[in-house]
Amino acid sequence: MTSVRPDRLGAFVALSLAIALAPAGARDKKDKDENAAASAARDFDKNPFPSTYRPYPGHTTLITGATVFDGTGKRIDNGVVLLRDGKVAGVGGALADLDVPADAVRIDGRGKFVTPGVIDAHSHLGVYPSPAVDSHSDGNEATAPATPQVWAEHSVWPQDPGFARALANGGVTSLQILPGSANLVGGRSVTLKNVYARTPQGMKFPGAPYSMKMACGENPKRVYGGKGQLPSTRMGNMAANRAMWIKAKEYRAKREAGKLETRDIAMETLAGVLDGEILVQNHCYRADEMALVLDMAKEAGYKVAAFHHAVEAYKIGDLLKANDVCSAIWADWWGFKMESYDAVPENAGILYKAGACVVIHSDDKNGIQRLNQEAAKAQGSAARAGIAISDEEVVRWFTLNPAKAIGVEKLTGSLEPGKMGDMVLWNGNPLSSYSRPEKVWVDGALLFDAMDSKRRPVADFELGQVGEGDVK
Repeated sequence: MTSVRPDRLGAFVALSLAIALAPAGARDKKDKDENAAASAARDFDKNPFPSTYRPYPGHTTLITGATVFDGTGKRIDNGVVLLRDGKVAGVGGALADLDVPADAVRIDGRGKFVTPGVIDAHSHLGVYPSPAVDSHSDGNEATAPATPQVWAEHSVWPQDPGFARALANGGVTSLQILPGSANLVGGRSVTLKNVYARTPQGMKFPGAPYSMKMACGENPKRVYGGKGQLPSTRMGNMAANRAMWIKAKEYRAKREAGKLETRDIAMETLAGVLDGEILVQNHCYRADEMALVLDMAKEAGYKVAAFHHAVEAYKIGDLLKANDVCSAIWADWWGFKMESYDAVPENAGILYKAGACVVIHSDDKNGIQRLNQEAAKAQGSAARAGIAISDEEVVRWFTLNPAKAIGVEKLTGSLEPGKMGDMVLWNGNPLSSYSRPEKVWVDGALLFDAMDSKRRPVADFELGQVGEGDVK
């Protein structure tokens, strides 16, 4: 037994306490620091770049006598539409059914057509703006096969002249801006209201969920196979994706257990997909790959909102319907690479007949100006194959269905009371190649009027340069 001299007892006790307590204190501090780090990694701001969009001022507006395609598949002949306080206040066949203020702006719509604002679910405006020069090429972060950490809104150039042209020539009131398809995961998309603003946040659609762009097929394997890295094959595409989702699920589990030490902005996006907060928009052409992606999504625990381009979607319409997946397609683009060869112009019609969600998209600065005509072309191809689809149903393909694909169908996409006052007055049937937007409203504000030169939006970039000697 060890003995301690009485004169040294106090020192011995103090030393013993110091030895006993120092590790506990260090452990407490370490635990506290780890808990703070875990809390910071778990409770981060999921919306660090919030929308600053504010609707332009508008007036209560009443259109009477027009043919109304409301976006839900309904047609109203000699219809009336009322916009008030930035919202759709009423739609019907009788003026007496609406409470119209005395100071409402009244528009005679006889011989004209009204639809919801056109929505493009697949655009690169702002990230590949005009003019198409290298310094404007900001859509593909082609430095790694998967870059979920990048956000398209950080590349959007609000002065892109394409925005105003899409509004004036195509009646486009909302659009989803996606990263390009060089990567397995290209990053987050952003949904915009098609209005002039100084910043991307000023255009950002309030309440719209984020989406994450994925791509399968030729693009990722071509871009990265040439660099001697995974993926260089389609099986490499799948393997890399599956490994990514396994890591994402591990990250998410650590987050939920409070064991994260640092934030990872790439994993935050992937975890957001697994949580159902971020949608998936998947670039995919071939039917077999779409089916494989659906299996991978079930394995990983996420849902695909839409397959984009999807030229072979007609082969698996039943599968797409069963999984509630939209097909964002062209009317007749095909043949520009091997995976786009097995296309048929009846793609949209066959999908419609199968009960699947059809979306007509652009992927192009010019195509976005005529989504209505592209839908009409697809309708015509279906008719020649014996699949009759009414005009009012086809209008869904560029209004309510794209709204569903990008997660804003409860806010816009149809002329239903309470929804955003996004609307187009066409000078004829919108499915005619001779028709153009006459007036376009965004949140009840008249932003384009073909009859008023002062209501034709012009981007700052298009105003040109003024030399010093030209200043008066």
